[in-house]
Amino acid sequence: MATENRINFWRRNAKVPGSVQPVYGAQHPPLDPRLRRTYPKDTKLKTNNVKSKKASSFHEFARSTNDAWDIEDEEDEDFLSNPASSTSLPSGLHSASIVSTYNQVNIPTEGDILQDVQEEEECRYVNGKVVKSSSEAHLSTCSVRTTLQKQQSLPVRPVIPLVARISDQNASGAPPMTVREKSRLDKFKQLLASPNTDLEELRKHSWSGIPREVRPITWRLLSGYLPANKERRELVLKRKREEYFGFIEQYYHSRTDEHYKDTYRQIHIDIPRTNPLIPLFQQPAVQEVFERILFIWAIRHPASGYVQGINDLVTPFFVVFLSEFVAEDMENFEVAALPLDTQRNIEADSFWCMSKLLDGIQDNYTFAQPGIQNKVKALEELVSRIDEDIHNHFKKYEVEYLQFAFRWMNNLLMRELPLRCTIRLWDTYQAEAEGFSQFHLYVCAAFLLEWRKEILSMVDFQGLLMLLQNLPTIHWGNEEVNLLLAEAYRLKYTFADAPSHYKR
Repeated sequence: MATENRINFWRRNAKVPGSVQPVYGAQHPPLDPRLRRTYPKDTKLKTNNVKSKKASSFHEFARSTNDAWDIEDEEDEDFLSNPASSTSLPSGLHSASIVSTYNQVNIPTEGDILQDVQEEEECRYVNGKVVKSSSEAHLSTCSVRTTLQKQQSLPVRPVIPLVARISDQNASGAPPMTVREKSRLDKFKQLLASPNTDLEELRKHSWSGIPREVRPITWRLLSGYLPANKERRELVLKRKREEYFGFIEQYYHSRTDEHYKDTYRQIHIDIPRTNPLIPLFQQPAVQEVFERILFIWAIRHPASGYVQGINDLVTPFFVVFLSEFVAEDMENFEVAALPLDTQRNIEADSFWCMSKLLDGIQDNYTFAQPGIQNKVKALEELVSRIDEDIHNHFKKYEVEYLQFAFRWMNNLLMRELPLRCTIRLWDTYQAEAEGFSQFHLYVCAAFLLEWRKEILSMVDFQGLLMLLQNLPTIHWGNEEVNLLLAEAYRLKYTFADAPSHYKR
């Protein structure tokens, strides 16, 4: 049965091996197993009957949700012909492609989530009292709860403030900077101001997070875009930015050529699906920036070209470089209001830093995506050693790691975590040697173990796969990411230098 399921899985996705469609994810109302669940009358969960496995096989599930697994030309055409549909649904998909199974589960609203948090913790005020973490300061403030609870109804798309999506502990609306944070910021400024920045020391301090004020320049340095020598930085920036816009003049007009029109068409379709709940990314000026970045990268890297998922990798760089010019309310900031030179600089810097990132993981996006398949296999072997219960639970209910972990590798967990958490995660990835290519494996393993209790409580294939594709991380902040990274660090230094630990 497992072998047949694997064959069927790849046969259904033979059009674009490993292609990823925007699906219901962490940026939308999560499936929190702690909250009430309601199943349709015809759904029977038989925990003690071995035959129930057949009713929940991957083949059955794939048939019932084929519009979620297939990428059809008709869907693409509908998307282009009806752009309004991309903004009316939480996941950026049109109504015809909503998975029918999702409609069978009661999805908790934001009010339910806040009420659940309120029952677990006391109300903590930001001013005058200590809060447990900055993420709680953003999401657990009493005044926010009271306002939301007084509303008679909530919209289908949750209204989440900017601080719950993009900003970090030092953004507007956050608690005042602590003495420790101020000391760290001063240390960063001292390192960056030196004639030749000590990159190893900068990586050491960046591993535990980079202050918002110095994150843009730090990311440029750690990615290899800027030189360590301070005097050369302005000249390098000027030259690289001019070089990028030289590519635009040279290549961008060819997007309508027969050879490149399919690539451009796919980019044009995917961009509105990028962070569909954040108004910033739905602005025409921003979408045009993303189109140019992705198209130029694709034609300059013919070995891989453009692959769905790469569009997500632009967003953290764009937000970080935009933060240099926007103090608050970044989510609704009108990018077209910035001076043209500033817009061009943000675009060019985002292109070069994304290119540096992809240089280290390009085998993830070449034909058949061998890099991702190897990483998913390594994840399976790693989990089989560190938590045999989870591994055997997946085997029992015929859940293949490729069915959920492919997206984790392809999108670097961006569909699983809020954008603010991705930015914090990438602080460490850029500080870690081979962070995006190697350390990410251990982060994925730690991320899976984080949901151990919820995974083992699911007793059918469909429930497991829906949980793994809708993990409730919408409330996560820096504290949760720090714990995740600490566990990943432990796993790395337990297994990285002992490959035989992978296998029995």
